[in-house]
Amino acid sequence: MSGARAIMIQGTTSDAGKSILAAALCRWLRNRGVSVAPFKPQNMALNSAVTEDGGEIGRAQALQALAAGVDPHTDMNPILLKPNSETGAQVIIQGRVVATLTARDYHAFKPQAMVHVLESFQRLRQRFEFIVVEGAGSPAEINLRQNDIANMGFAEAVDCPVVLVADIDRGGVFAHLVGTLALLTPAEAGRVCGMIINKFRGDPALLQPGIEWLEHKTGKPVLGVFPFLPDLRVGDEDSFFDVHPKGSKGPDPLRVLIPRLPRISNHTDFDPLRWHPQVQLHFWQPGEAIPGADLVILPGSKSVPDDLAFLRRHGWEEALNRHLRYGGKVLGICGGFQMLGRRLEDTLGVEGRPTVCDGLGFLDVITRYGPEKILKNVSGTLAWDGSRVAGYEIHMGETYGADMERPMVLLQPGGPHGAISGDDRVMGCYLHGVMDQPEGLAAILSWCGLKSLAVVDVRRETLCSLDRLADMWEKVIKPDFLGYLAQEMASHPP
Repeated sequence: MSGARAIMIQGTTSDAGKSILAAALCRWLRNRGVSVAPFKPQNMALNSAVTEDGGEIGRAQALQALAAGVDPHTDMNPILLKPNSETGAQVIIQGRVVATLTARDYHAFKPQAMVHVLESFQRLRQRFEFIVVEGAGSPAEINLRQNDIANMGFAEAVDCPVVLVADIDRGGVFAHLVGTLALLTPAEAGRVCGMIINKFRGDPALLQPGIEWLEHKTGKPVLGVFPFLPDLRVGDEDSFFDVHPKGSKGPDPLRVLIPRLPRISNHTDFDPLRWHPQVQLHFWQPGEAIPGADLVILPGSKSVPDDLAFLRRHGWEEALNRHLRYGGKVLGICGGFQMLGRRLEDTLGVEGRPTVCDGLGFLDVITRYGPEKILKNVSGTLAWDGSRVAGYEIHMGETYGADMERPMVLLQPGGPHGAISGDDRVMGCYLHGVMDQPEGLAAILSWCGLKSLAVVDVRRETLCSLDRLADMWEKVIKPDFLGYLAQEMASHPP
């Protein structure tokens, strides 16, 4: 294949830090004036973003595109898998839903999927100088080696060097690296140009004897030791953050409660609340008592009827009624908005088996599911005060009813969107990212009763964190590897 050069970041385990280090490299290259794009052949995640070409990709690639200073595109994540059961997933190819397959059926489908992966990769290579590729899971998953498109199978198909990343914070970093290399074929292991130890806490000098042993044992250089960086504001995609109150964030914080649904999607919607100094955010876990709160948010869901049944089994319907009687507020986003209505009608089985079920009834609306997924980036203002909001819609189904006459958002273009109850205690919309804009976040928190608001600008803080990652990449990665990257950039123009 002709075109831009590429390097692939693979991990010894899931959550080793591949996404963040790929974003760091994208930002470092962008800050050096390089035209760079992220790429992930196959991603499995319930958190996704809408692209400039109207498709859907994993949020990690959208973050990496932001780091690279380019608009996200479906070619950056050609295969996205969104699990909707323990054994099956919705298969999205180049931004569009094509099927729902079991794990066994998808494994058989991989050779066809690879064709689309290579098409997307080649298009990116013609547009950019450098491609930063992120693997998925671990390359040492022996049962998935046949027809692999996510790790070494892809790297071999495009002749791409690999950097192997391991997380020292979880322990066993030397075993992870040595064991992973031992399980690769000789050709695969020969493709690994070096290793990065990630999330190190403490004095790196204390790690030096281990690094020397590791390099001697594997014959591979340790390219750098990346420190654990607290308070990075870049969101999480594949791993779910655990948020529990850890003391007051100041006098009289706003208490926000969100149930952790089995199929929760786009939990990055709540990063602005995690980062807000006046908000005490709690994700309720099954098995614990439902605590009191000022605001309850019902989040998005990949399987709305099933997650609604889950809430009922755990006493949430009664708890929400009690919460509203005592003056609390409720917000629903996407699937959570659908749950707040009177009824959900999925006669086609779009979200699982065909079903018609009662919603919670807090909004006078009903939702009817159809075969087409709605994917679009939107912007507008909050209906009650004109505060600016922006985000994206990713959902099946349309919502109708009397409370839609009291919209939550006025889209531009698009008009009224979402609904507010007649007593002004419940509202909902389809807009993921509705709290990302400082104005919109402040207005929603004011609606809940919080006064004297601090300003939280999600985009600005994310960009600052990405620059912090790029600076750390420059600081800790070996100069000869940085020079290798610079030489590759210089010797292979677009």
